[in-house]
Amino acid sequence: MKSFVYIITDRNRKNLHVGMCTDLLKTIKFYSEMPTLFFDNAQQLNRLVYFEEINTEEQALERFKTVSTYTRPQKEKMIRPVNPDWVDLTAGLKYESGQRVRPTVYSRPSIPAVRRAVAI
Repeated sequence: MKSFVYIITDRNRKNLHVGMCTDLLKTIKFYSEMPTLFFDNAQQLNRLVYFEEINTEEQALERFKTVSTYTRPQKEKMIRPVNPDWVDLTAGLKYESGQRVRPTVYSRPSIPAVRRAVAI
């Protein structure tokens, strides 16, 4: 069974959290539903910046243990070649998995069809 080792961060890139899972989209959804799980509101982990797909759980667990011991500069050195701008990779994952991401439609304020005449 395929497993993933990932690094997720907050919007200010202060915290880098390493994790391991079998369903990456489900895990990212969990992070968005539980924003204060690891940190307070100001440091929500909501930006997937790096992940590796690994074929077996044993190999993924070994890789997770290795990456978890890395210092911040080592993690940044891992992230920068594949994601130099630190963009959120979740949208690309949803696209590849076939989930359609609907754009949010903002409705404009309605203009009344009949305007009242202003008496002077």
